[in-house]
Amino acid sequence: MRFLTRSLLALFLAALSAAALGYAGYTLVTAIQSRSEAPGGPGPGREREFTVRVMTVTADEVTPVLSAFGEVRTRRSLDLRAPVGGRVLEVAQGFEDGAEVVEGQLLFRIDPSDAESALAIARSDMARAEAELRDAVRALVLAGEDVAAAQAQLDLRERALARRTDLAQRGVSTEAALEEAELALSSARQSVVGRRQAEAQAEARRDQAQTALERQQISVSEAERRLADTRVYASFDGTLADLSITEGGLVNSNEQLGRIIDPQALEVSVRVSTAQYLRLIDEAGQLRSTEAEVALEVAGFEITSPGRLVRASATVEQGQSGRRLFVDLMAPRGFRPGDFVTVRLQEPALSGVALLPATAVNAAGNVLAINDSNRLEAIPVTVLRRQGESVIVEVAGIAGREIAREISPMLGSGILVRPQRETATGEVLLEDPEMVTLDAERRARLIAQVEGNTGMPEPVRARMLAQLSEDQVPAAMIERLENGGGGRAQSGG
Repeated sequence: MRFLTRSLLALFLAALSAAALGYAGYTLVTAIQSRSEAPGGPGPGREREFTVRVMTVTADEVTPVLSAFGEVRTRRSLDLRAPVGGRVLEVAQGFEDGAEVVEGQLLFRIDPSDAESALAIARSDMARAEAELRDAVRALVLAGEDVAAAQAQLDLRERALARRTDLAQRGVSTEAALEEAELALSSARQSVVGRRQAEAQAEARRDQAQTALERQQISVSEAERRLADTRVYASFDGTLADLSITEGGLVNSNEQLGRIIDPQALEVSVRVSTAQYLRLIDEAGQLRSTEAEVALEVAGFEITSPGRLVRASATVEQGQSGRRLFVDLMAPRGFRPGDFVTVRLQEPALSGVALLPATAVNAAGNVLAINDSNRLEAIPVTVLRRQGESVIVEVAGIAGREIAREISPMLGSGILVRPQRETATGEVLLEDPEMVTLDAERRARLIAQVEGNTGMPEPVRARMLAQLSEDQVPAAMIERLENGGGGRAQSGG
């Protein structure tokens, strides 16, 4: 009995389900037939129309900007080194990293005791050399007087021999007296030779004393320089950096203790490709004096300075490519050596080109122009430069044409579009809508259709009814209503 009851229940539920499905199918078919039989029913499917932002291509003269990255360097710096070794006795007040110094300011002082002792010894040796020179000069004077006296005695002996010879010829003098005069003359001559030799030795002594004095003067100058080197002064106005010195510390000779950097003499070292370098030289192969802009981004802000391209590196570093250029900073305020900056160099101006958004050119190098039928047409262009979000292209073939500002994957050649034009400031130019005059029957049917659409928001319904009551009604709204757009189209505006 239980089995029979369950079987009858299952059969009843199956019949009920079949009846529900049949009713649903009948309702669907009836609705479709009613929709197709209604006046103004849906017609054939419409082609989809895309709204695109357009721009008109015009030939112009554009100055390309070459962007590259570089590092700020200083053109004037001084290594602070210890000229002599010793203990640091004094460090200038405020001698620390980032401190400003002026030309001639004392920076630090090294213990001068050894240098002062060496200077005193050198001066003592020079005084002794000066005394030796004075003694040698006096000896030379005396030697000269001895030579003069010996020469006078020689002259006297020569005259005596001449008298003896004359007397001997007259038979007055004896032969022995004549020989005695000759011997005296020979002795006088020998004495003159000896005196001249002594004078020569005196001259040599004086020259040696003079040389010794000059050497001692050099030693004194060197000792004075070493004493002066115990005090280190700033050679120019600048900023201290990389300091490694403390008062009382020991330093070695030529040990680097810091640097002075001139913050007003800065330049940027930037590397560009060989092709970019060729665009920056003239017909003679000389680097153009190109204007530049140097930018440093700091915490969302950008510090800029005008600059000028001044020179290029004479060689290419091993393992590197391209060319290294140097840009002089005209207003280095806020920049520091070591900053990583962006350099924008102005290239020679190009004529007969146009500056387009980068989104207007696709990967194949084509732009999409709009023809007379508001359909897109792919036109190839030659891209000369890419500059961030813009490109510079030749205008041959597209001058005066309207092209799409942005090419999306949905757009392509032959697509029907609705151009959206903009002013120079980016404001959208709105076209006046097409208006249609309705007859009484058509107006009444459309009003009834709007009033019978229960899914339409009340504000939209009121606005559409007000528009349908006017003499002129927008053609686009009529088209949407007659195509069954209903409240969905109107609810969007």
